Amino acid sequence: METIGADLRQMQRTPLAPSHVAALREAGREVSYPKGAVLARAGDPMDRFTYVEDGEIEVVNPFTGERHLSSTLGPTQFMGEIAFLDGGAWSLQMRAAQETRVIEVPRETMLTLMARIPEMSDIVITVFSARRRRQLDDRDSSLQLIGEEQSRDVRRIAEFASRNRIPYTSLPLGSAAAQATASSCSIPAAEPAVIFGRDIVVTDPTPDKVARLLGLNRDLVENEAFDVIIVGGGPAGVSAGVYAGAEGLCALVVEDVAIGGQAGTSSRIENYMGFPTGISGADLVWRGEVQAMKFGTRFAMPRRVASLEQLEDGTFCAVFDTQQRVRAKAVVVATGVQYRRLPIDRLTEFEGAGVYYAATEIEARYCKGTEAIVIGGGNSAGQAAMFLSRSASCVRLLVRGSSLATSMSSYLSSRLEADPAITIEYGTEVCALAGTEQLESVTLRDTTTGATRTVPTRALFVMVGAAPNTDWLAGLVQLDPKGFVVTGAAAGANSPFATSCPGVFAVGDVRANSVKRVAASVGEGSVVISTVWSFINDGPGG
Repeated sequence: METIGADLRQMQRTPLAPSHVAALREAGREVSYPKGAVLARAGDPMDRFTYVEDGEIEVVNPFTGERHLSSTLGPTQFMGEIAFLDGGAWSLQMRAAQETRVIEVPRETMLTLMARIPEMSDIVITVFSARRRRQLDDRDSSLQLIGEEQSRDVRRIAEFASRNRIPYTSLPLGSAAAQATASSCSIPAAEPAVIFGRDIVVTDPTPDKVARLLGLNRDLVENEAFDVIIVGGGPAGVSAGVYAGAEGLCALVVEDVAIGGQAGTSSRIENYMGFPTGISGADLVWRGEVQAMKFGTRFAMPRRVASLEQLEDGTFCAVFDTQQRVRAKAVVVATGVQYRRLPIDRLTEFEGAGVYYAATEIEARYCKGTEAIVIGGGNSAGQAAMFLSRSASCVRLLVRGSSLATSMSSYLSSRLEADPAITIEYGTEVCALAGTEQLESVTLRDTTTGATRTVPTRALFVMVGAAPNTDWLAGLVQLDPKGFVVTGAAAGANSPFATSCPGVFAVGDVRANSVKRVAASVGEGSVVISTVWSFINDGPGG
């Protein structure tokens, strides 16, 4: 299965061309650092590109002050992480291992150079992506979590980081590494914690707080104006962000949970063209996010648009749940759908503590040594069952109907039926949950006979139904009886993606009668931008 980034060991041998270095020299300035000088600290903004002309730069372990990696950066190499593209923050500390001379180019100037010199841009982005891949593979970051298994708050941070391809280190509570880390931060060794760098212990940790430390959730200027605001960071929204940036539009993508949307929870997508060995939903959309950032599209997350208003001049004002306001000439609605909460007592109580709506690497860790139960008959449920069967003792797939033929791709249902680690139970539903602080068992009911039985489990995955995220649009655009956005001729519009309100467009799963597939969402997100561009530049009749 394909993943993000190339092999860093190969990319370290791919230097910039002499003409690229000459462009850096002309655009930047030469700076010398003495041995021991810190060039970047975890949490510092990535406001410059640093190319090494002479000397050596090392990654520093913030807890010990010692060299963190065996490899270092030398002449012809450059500092940086993928967060550079979006103006994020450093996740590792960098220090001059000896007297070092570099060329420093301000971030905005460097982005302009990269847009002008695509060959240089390709090398820089590939190296940045490879570095992120190494951090993810090695679980190497200044973001350290202690007691993920015991604390629901810490687990939320782990889930947020995992879904957003943010590297972090997870230390078991009571382990020697956790005790050493706690001691260096002067915090109790027996308590869960979220630590960034060495000096920042995040109290009452939330995804928003962590996002701010990483530079992901920067404060926007009040009433800041954009050409287009894209609400939703799933395949449709990110695709729209790529094409908006490529067309020169000033675009902002707003996402309230994780870039990738519901597709980001899919452990393996095998029917998306171009990836014959499959790719996870998170990696697929992450690639699109990098493309969009390369073209200048900005991302804000975790941010939720609470309401959308149309102003007297015909432009729009999006109001976040923080009450901050931003303006745009056009809006693309790409909020997708979410799995429905089933009407089961105590369901909410166990969410994040045994009840999950995603099947990624992190949830798979919680399944070790227990039976995993997956509710749903669609492709997402099937892929989840296949993925979880590698870590759970066994997997039970519950389907209310009598067949998978109408709801799941044939290749996937055939694999499920042939896998000895997976049991498919038709005509079965969950009717009760039991446990104290963590889910311990579920009660299953036969929908035909009414017979019930109890199954011990610590992991229940709900992947059934599709509820659109459109409450924030109520009263502005026409919705169908199920809450999906009506577009095209049915909304009195001349574009298949235009809504009943000129200037507001809808793409992907949130659009009524759309094809609920990743490829369709990506296609709609790309195609809608030409209509948005015409609306902005020529007016509604353009």
